[in-house]
Formats: sequence, structure tokens, C-alpha cells
Amino acid sequence: MKITKVVIDTNVFVSGIFFSGPPARILNAWQKDRIQMAVSEEIIEEYRRVLEDLSATLEPLDFNPVWERLFIKAELVSSYYFKEPVCDDPDDDKFLACAMASKSRYVISGDKHLLKIGKFHNISIVTPRVFLDKLL
Repeated sequence: MKITKVVIDTNVFVSGIFFSGPPARILNAWQKDRIQMAVSEEIIEEYRRVLEDLSATLEPLDFNPVWERLFIKAELVSSYYFKEPVCDDPDDDKFLACAMASKSRYVISGDKHLLKIGKFHNISIVTPRVFLDKLL
């Protein structure tokens, strides 16, 4: 059975760490090697920044296990930049660029700018719930 390769946007990744529900189930599937996650340096940097900001406002948490898992298990790819913005919010282009560079089939997101695109080349942009219902 071929394992599905995905890019997980920041809101899904962070929600999966702090809360239960579909994002947590997706991260659990990744931890159990049911899906392969791809990241770029730009994505890791955004994950880090958002987690640090949340940790400062919520109770401080030890994210070392998350980082260890990310660096050991996720596929790190060199992203590239599009000549023209793809998303209404160009900051979201890094997720599509990572998906293209890693040949991921899905970007899992709750971001309205990404979801509005729906499909980009061979990449489906889906909510966590749709991903769970269709693939897990």
C-alpha cells in the first residue's frame, strides 16, 4: 500500500498539537506512519513562530518531541517560489510550493485562501475533515 504524501498547513498542525478533533487525528496518522508529511524550511519556521507565540499566551509546553518527530519523520524539501502569486494571500504559496517540490497529493488546510483554490496541478487542497473522510 502506497502511503499518501501530504503538506499540512500551520493552522492544522498547531490545532493538532493543542486540541483534539480532525487535526489531531491527522497528526496521529502521521505519527503512526499512515501518511508521509513534507515540509520546507519556510513551513518549519512558521510552525515554530506560531507555536512559540501560542505557548507564550497559553501554558508553556515542551515542543522538543514535536521537533524531533518533525526532523526525523517529515520529508524536508527545498521549496521554490512562483513567479506570480498563486493564492490571494501570497504567504500561503509556500504550502503549494512544498507540495509541488515533494510531489505531495494533498495540502490539508483550514485556510480560506488555500481552500478557495481547491486543486493546483495534481494537488488537492482539502480540509482536515474531508481528508479524514476520504483517506483515513
